[in-house]
Amino acid sequence: MIWFWLWLVAGIIVLFGFVVVRGAPYVPTRRKLIDEAFKDLYPLSKDDVLVDIGSGDGMILRAAARQGARAIGYELNPLLVVITKLLSRNPLVSVHFADFWLITLPSETTIVYTFGDSRDIKKMYKKVQQTANRYKKNVYFMSFGFKVPGIKYEKHDKSFYLYKIKPQN
Repeated sequence: MIWFWLWLVAGIIVLFGFVVVRGAPYVPTRRKLIDEAFKDLYPLSKDDVLVDIGSGDGMILRAAARQGARAIGYELNPLLVVITKLLSRNPLVSVHFADFWLITLPSETTIVYTFGDSRDIKKMYKKVQQTANRYKKNVYFMSFGFKVPGIKYEKHDKSFYLYKIKPQN
């Protein structure tokens, strides 16, 4: 019986450890902060499609859906994908077990949210810029905790930074 628990703990450590190598660690954001950001920085509406990079337990997705927006999450940790599906019983919320770096963002995307890290935040911004270029439309990029180096944000509140990414030729 003890071997079962040891293997289970080892499996969970491997799942969460793998994600850190490929992206940021799982760090839940407080609901109050999220709700304030979606009120003060970027008020979501039914016309928005929010994409959450590394959607964790789906907290951001559920907050977006409460505002009427469609919310799409991409998560590398299969355990967190299952948790999101269990907690997010809303037709506006979907989550995919996928690597953000390997997918094409939906054409309806209006805002991309991330808790990136200093290692990847600029690369994430560039991928969202490619999306704006591809679909020839503005796409907003909201980062929790990290500024994009060398890029001026449009709005800032507490730990959130909002960027408006315009398509380039």
